[in-house]
Amino acid sequence: MDNQKKKCSLQKHSEINAIIYCQNCKTYFCNKCQNYHSEIFDAHKAINLNNSNDIFIDTCNEKNHNYKLEFYCKKHNTLCCVACVSKIKEEGYGQHFYCDVCLIKYITSEK
Repeated sequence: MDNQKKKCSLQKHSEINAIIYCQNCKTYFCNKCQNYHSEIFDAHKAINLNNSNDIFIDTCNEKNHNYKLEFYCKKHNTLCCVACVSKIKEEGYGQHFYCDVCLIKYITSEK
């Protein structure tokens, strides 16, 4: 999967590595922002980016793919959404249809 470290989404802390990702806010937080966010939004689902047991679910970055990343393409070593693995081959859909794709939840124990 993507080994590149994500940075904090707050402009003021944009050079600091993020430690959590809030699935509700769709935002990355560094250690400076994490406590504040947790106090105010305690019901939000925050994923610890340093904990390999947490399943990280984000939204696909492909143009017009506003779906959750639920699949993993073993061929390209990347996360995919339902549009990425679709049979439809237009408007950027289906780029991983012929690849070896599985659900993320089935590979969380693999490195």
